[in-house]
Amino acid sequence: MLILLLPLAFTCQGAETFRFPNLEFLRVPPDVTLSPMEAAASGDWQPLDSSPNFGYTRDTAWFRFDVPDNSQLDLLEIAYSHLDYIAFYLIENGELTSEITTGDRYPFAQRPILNRHFLFPFSPNTRAHQQILLEVRTTGTLQAPMALWNAQVFFEHASVEEQLHAIYYGILISVIFFNLFVYIALREHVYLLYVLSTLGYLLLIFNLNGTAFQLIWPGSPALHSWATLLAIPFAVVFSLLFSRSFLRLKQAEPTLNRIVLGFVAMNAAMVIFAVLLDYSVAIRLSVAMVIPSTLLLTLIGPLQWVRGNPQAGYYTIAWCALSLGSAITAANKYGLLPNNFITTYGMEIGSVLQATLLALALAARLYKERQGKLEAREAELKAMAARRSAELKLIENALHNPLTGLPNRTSFEMQINDLIRQAPGTRHGIVVIHLNNLQSVTKTLGHQNSDRILELASQSLNATVREMPGIISLGQHNGRRFFAASLDSETLACVVNATTSEQARRSVVRTLEAIRCPIDYLGMQIPLNPQLGVAVSPIHGTDATSLIRKAAIAEGSDRAHERGIAYYKPSIDSYSAGRLTMASELQHALANDGLALHLQPKLDFRTGRISGMEALIRWPEREQTVPADEIIMLAEQTGLIKPLTRWVLEQSLQLRNCLLENNYLLDLSVNISPNNLREPDFPLFVKRLMSAHPQHEGAIIFEVTETSMMQDPANALKALNSLAKAGIPVSIDDFGSGYSSLSYIKQLPASEIKIDRSLITDLATREEDRVIVQTTINMCHSLGYRVVAEGVEDEATASLLEGMGCDMIQGYLLSRPLPLDRMLAWLTQRGGTVTKQHAPGQ
Repeated sequence: MLILLLPLAFTCQGAETFRFPNLEFLRVPPDVTLSPMEAAASGDWQPLDSSPNFGYTRDTAWFRFDVPDNSQLDLLEIAYSHLDYIAFYLIENGELTSEITTGDRYPFAQRPILNRHFLFPFSPNTRAHQQILLEVRTTGTLQAPMALWNAQVFFEHASVEEQLHAIYYGILISVIFFNLFVYIALREHVYLLYVLSTLGYLLLIFNLNGTAFQLIWPGSPALHSWATLLAIPFAVVFSLLFSRSFLRLKQAEPTLNRIVLGFVAMNAAMVIFAVLLDYSVAIRLSVAMVIPSTLLLTLIGPLQWVRGNPQAGYYTIAWCALSLGSAITAANKYGLLPNNFITTYGMEIGSVLQATLLALALAARLYKERQGKLEAREAELKAMAARRSAELKLIENALHNPLTGLPNRTSFEMQINDLIRQAPGTRHGIVVIHLNNLQSVTKTLGHQNSDRILELASQSLNATVREMPGIISLGQHNGRRFFAASLDSETLACVVNATTSEQARRSVVRTLEAIRCPIDYLGMQIPLNPQLGVAVSPIHGTDATSLIRKAAIAEGSDRAHERGIAYYKPSIDSYSAGRLTMASELQHALANDGLALHLQPKLDFRTGRISGMEALIRWPEREQTVPADEIIMLAEQTGLIKPLTRWVLEQSLQLRNCLLENNYLLDLSVNISPNNLREPDFPLFVKRLMSAHPQHEGAIIFEVTETSMMQDPANALKALNSLAKAGIPVSIDDFGSGYSSLSYIKQLPASEIKIDRSLITDLATREEDRVIVQTTINMCHSLGYRVVAEGVEDEATASLLEGMGCDMIQGYLLSRPLPLDRMLAWLTQRGGTVTKQHAPGQ
């Protein structure tokens, strides 16, 4: 059973990595040399949707991709050990900041991190645009399966993978020594040939995955290349000789025996070619011989099985596994198959299965010939019992976190699915608890202390949540009952009956307060700052994966940051299928004029006239109405805000042209996203656009919200100053809804303040709102700002604002946002209360 579990374990490879949606490649002929900057500036880059694998080629391959905006990713892995030359370049904001050169033609000690794979550490910088550039060339097969990791996660994963490889090597070594002892005892050469065959595959895998270079000859790259080259024919030759002896082809099939000997001679000749030929040609020939040789080994078994050879059954199954794995790996080296688990580990999986099955076959023959059927059956039963016991132990260990002892993610998901399956109508609350401060604790106290603190925290949490009303047990192990689970190194979880918990709110609050208590460790009070997210079935999902994902989204929301706990809401889920669909529709609407701008007027109290308009985005083609702020949020989350804002500005100029054509001299306000203020080329775009339309100079007002400016105050101030110098008036929108500093507001090149509708809505009924609004108006006038009140819906509120000295109002009292034709009709009805321009001569 251990062998059957190996593929399952290997599929964990890359589970914590970042996939590259923006990976591009550039192939350069071997006679062309490019510098990093020349390569980056090339116009021949092409997108790459799969793992890079170009087969045998002398070309130089360049790869590039943007570092994601995730400060936890700080390590690049290239999971292929046979690349002659790799150059790693880190580019920040267009400048080369880091360069690392390595490859398997260099001594192993030259690598930045001593690992059988190529690892390149870098420092993420979320404030800069980072791009990684790779230059790769080799005389063998050019493939570069790469992934971005968090260094800690990688080394945890690498530790597990090395343990799996150790198990693999242990199995083959055990098989080798077992059959070697049998050979010494019986002096039957079939066992010696089997030992050499298995040893050949062990040496081959040992060289192919880079372990031999790391452990045996790290200072001799050339020796590493020769060892790899010679291991291939060595393994194939002794595999052919073992098959010939095991199936007794000399006596049973003379013709087939001569064919096998011919292949033995050709593979042996590869050793001579390895000395005489160039490495690139020799390795191609060696790999080319592997494919027909392994196919021959695969066909021998079925042919002999059909003809009644009793040993051919074991052989067929064993060599089918090995031959198929070897053929897949060889085809992968030629670039005929993409990189995935099967193509990467095909030879390893096949050799393990082959070694085990053939060892069983030889053991069965030994028992039948030396001890009889009864003893063989008893031994088989004992072996099965031992494997069953080991399997149960492995399964039990696989379902619990080795550090905390709590059920792991797999176990937690299984139990949630069972709960939902048994009681589909019950409201189960999935609670994800993220220990925000644990990473800082690790950096301060080290991993050993951090692990101990995590262990104490898990014990404390398990004891605390068991007192929570509605908590559901997650089982027990070794006499310990569990109520919490470990999802990862920083995240715990539990499940409750949501209905029961909601009926005992005070008890739940006490439990939450206990969860937030610091951990007492070595006399120190260590705060872990737990942050909770909750998703409830069946409202938020009916399977564990969806519920855990949504609880994690809730845990990472702003509300969770502010209050320590948050429930999942679809509105905060930018990763849902519906949001992704809407993003695609928005992109289509933007490209096909599916959006529109509606206008809402502003009334000037001093003149009693309509003096301006605000342009508000609408999505008329969509059946379900989408609010403007949701459209903006979706555009910001999906990267469409840049083209959307440019479209809005261009449409606004067209709208004002129409207003001028109808003799309406009105200012037009446009909302600007904080993302636009962070665009380096945004001020330049606006200047060019306004230069092309001088008739609108000073009449297009940019509205920026108070809160958005505080997200990046330095860059926002720089961008607004640049726009102000270009003659663009600035208005501070939603004033009073955020937390901005008055000293910062005073520095802004703004001429207008718009009081947020939340302070205006209840102005007529709430005394405290009137005090705040009056104070705001007085303060803004003192600072030289014009004041606009948003959200005015009745005459009473308008009268109060006029009495307070407010300059302008905007809201449904005047008009809802209307398309241009309807707004022109509305303006016509207003007649003399609209600011007009006069034709020449009037």
